[in-house]
Amino acid sequence: MWMYLGLLAALFLGLHNLCKKHAVQGNEVFPVLLGTISAGFLLLLPFYIGSVFYPEYMTSIQFYIDDIPWKTHGFIVVKSAIMASSWVLAYQALKHLPITIVTPIRSAGPFFTFIGAITIYQEKPNLWQWLGFFLIIFSVLLYSRIGKKEGIHFTRNKWIFAIIGATFLGASSGLYDKFLIQKLSLNPQTLQFWFCFYTILILLIILSINWFPYAKKRKAFTWRWSIPLVGILLQIADYFYFKALQDPEALIMLLSAIKRSQIIIAVVIGGIIFKEQNKRKKLVPLAGIMCGVFLILYS
Repeated sequence: MWMYLGLLAALFLGLHNLCKKHAVQGNEVFPVLLGTISAGFLLLLPFYIGSVFYPEYMTSIQFYIDDIPWKTHGFIVVKSAIMASSWVLAYQALKHLPITIVTPIRSAGPFFTFIGAITIYQEKPNLWQWLGFFLIIFSVLLYSRIGKKEGIHFTRNKWIFAIIGATFLGASSGLYDKFLIQKLSLNPQTLQFWFCFYTILILLIILSINWFPYAKKRKAFTWRWSIPLVGILLQIADYFYFKALQDPEALIMLLSAIKRSQIIIAVVIGGIIFKEQNKRKKLVPLAGIMCGVFLILYS
């Protein structure tokens, strides 16, 4: 069952990435990010209010947000800091790079998760899983050659380093999620609600330094319908992902790989919508990534 939940998470993540590209294209990144997280928080806020005043009903529909100790709040703050850093880097990169370049690099995330799953959680891969992960990495390298044809030199473009950093931090957060869900026994909605709350606080601090004081930057921001939609789609995807992680048999390295199937939506549909270059050539490494995911599932 957890694999199917992972595929549902991938579906909503793919739609989330398309909306995110639309939201940040030619726009100020920080307020867009704050808007998306705020939208996700507002989506979850009724569940928190319901948990305070109608706990029995919220428990019956499995959306009760638990009371948690301050120590657990501290663990969630750490996750918020990791993901806020990852998103800031990723949104900046997405603003300056084609989605058909950004998304495949992000799909290298399972490789970092794979290493962490072996060293931290002692998850034991087999030969097919090794082949699958290395096929994903090789396919991402192929994208670098295609990217050069679009004037994107991977060794000299700072936004490439930004998206690589975002990918590493995102993978670290994925490993941390297993600890939060399985070791601390947090349910998805509790983790999501407090994660959004603390992430908003972190972003407000960043914006108070880098955005609010500058009138020129404030005027450069454009509100778009895709901004709240990004946050809503992300929370739906995270809910299915965290529900999958609640299964004691779920392997974080496989879940991470399954989520990469979102790139079908991002590369194929996104390439058409945003009219990006070399779409056919990008289908070759895309096929390699999908074969890598298939090998992991087949194993």
